[in-house]
Amino acid sequence: MADILGYEMPDDLHYHQEHTWVRIEGDKARVGMTTFYTGLAGATTYVDLPFEGDDVEEGETCGKIQSSKWVGKFVAPLSGEILEINESLEDDCQLINKDPYGDGWIMVLKPAKLDAELAKLHNGGPAVEAFLKSEQERIDKEKPTS
Repeated sequence: MADILGYEMPDDLHYHQEHTWVRIEGDKARVGMTTFYTGLAGATTYVDLPFEGDDVEEGETCGKIQSSKWVGKFVAPLSGEILEINESLEDDCQLINKDPYGDGWIMVLKPAKLDAELAKLHNGGPAVEAFLKSEQERIDKEKPTS
């Protein structure tokens, strides 16, 4: 597990630019939110989950995550059919903050274009580190100065 800028970023995951992660499990892909996202968003207060059986496209907003700071979009990192959603989040949406790479997962997909879309995601220490650093720089520039 890599620690990048103080955020845990497991090496076996692939990361989308909208701060979702993908773990390949055979012919399925488990998806959740990164610690970078949860660190920025703060405590999760509500999750609007996508629906099992729906088809999603990479980059499509398929749910919402509300936190103590904002309402954010949950973006599909891959195209495919939603096979399963994490119903445990309906009872305890804080799982996204407590265990984002374990019990806090959001959905499982049957990817439609796995190889082509996986190649577009950030994977491996140097690629993930460069991505997070550029995101942190972008966020720092957007902060209002007093």
